[in-house]
Amino acid sequence: MPIWIIVASVLLLIISLVSFIKLYRRHVLGLNAPEKKITVTVLDKQSNAIIGAKEGEDSEEYWIYVEPTKGGPKRQFQVGIHYYHALNSGDQGTLTYKGLSFIHFALQRG
Repeated sequence: MPIWIIVASVLLLIISLVSFIKLYRRHVLGLNAPEKKITVTVLDKQSNAIIGAKEGEDSEEYWIYVEPTKGGPKRQFQVGIHYYHALNSGDQGTLTYKGLSFIHFALQRG
């Protein structure tokens, strides 16, 4: 078997692996992801107890579930306690996020 076929195969394998890692880090882990804003409706919110939380640490984590008003996949974001208490099901507004990380929610009034 010619050596150039083996070299080309290894080179394609390396390029594929590097591309996969780059896409995985950006789209799944949210590293180096661009900041985005979308108009959403809050579907639900939930607080979960943190098992094994030590004294002085947060004992709960807070989540909101949203859906874009123009359609699209439903998403969930972990938020701080202030956003959790300020938002209710049915609220609409502009959600700012980066990858999988929640940044800000601007509530639409009226």
